[in-house]
Amino acid sequence: MTPKLKDWVAYYDSPHSIYVNALHRDVHYATIADEIARYVPSPSAAVLDYGCGEALHADRIAAAAGRLTLVDAAPSVRARLVERFGNDLKITVVSAERAAAMPERSFDLVVLHSVSQYLSGEEFDRIAALFRRLLKPDGLFLLGDVVPHEVPAVSDAWALLRFAYANGFLLAALAGLVRTFFSDYWRLRSEFGLTRYSEAEMTARLARLGFTVTRAPRNIGHIGSRMTFLARPAAGSTQSQGFTDA
Repeated sequence: MTPKLKDWVAYYDSPHSIYVNALHRDVHYATIADEIARYVPSPSAAVLDYGCGEALHADRIAAAAGRLTLVDAAPSVRARLVERFGNDLKITVVSAERAAAMPERSFDLVVLHSVSQYLSGEEFDRIAALFRRLLKPDGLFLLGDVVPHEVPAVSDAWALLRFAYANGFLLAALAGLVRTFFSDYWRLRSEFGLTRYSEAEMTARLARLGFTVTRAPRNIGHIGSRMTFLARPAAGSTQSQGFTDA
């Protein structure tokens, strides 16, 4: 794990102000869960949500699937997930290490949403290669919230304000943006930046790792300037070895 990723995991493993209030947190996770659920291919599907975060409404995804495995690197996040969903027989919470040891071809759908921006290219390749192994031959890797090169930070702020206006927490969002500017989140984002890709770069990267790729018509979540990709194991392909950033 790179220092950048360690610091981001530590941030999300501690009390933070990325959500401006409880309503923001709730509607954010409800929106993500509902949009992921639309990609579940069948009521019997096995789904892996990697880097799931708080996943407050993961039960909505589980309701559309046969079983749901939630993975997060932050121990306190996993503990809260277990507390929240421990009685749901469809939902299992595991560490990244346990996910890496799972049998090949275990899942019909693998989700990595709003995580790629925190990973180095090498880390992304390692995780995507794991997904290539874990996916069934007709499975889908759903990659959401990929940040393009040309999108400035102010675009995220405007997206939050539009989302807040539509869901009734605009004043809290305005105050939250001010808090965020002086928070550890902004310090980390300023220090490390976010890992960004063009559509062509991400398509080529996934192709080298053994996927056929298309870009979804719209991004999952409220930030329309970001990208979602639909990647499937390429027939007869083998995973690329030694792929590194140019």
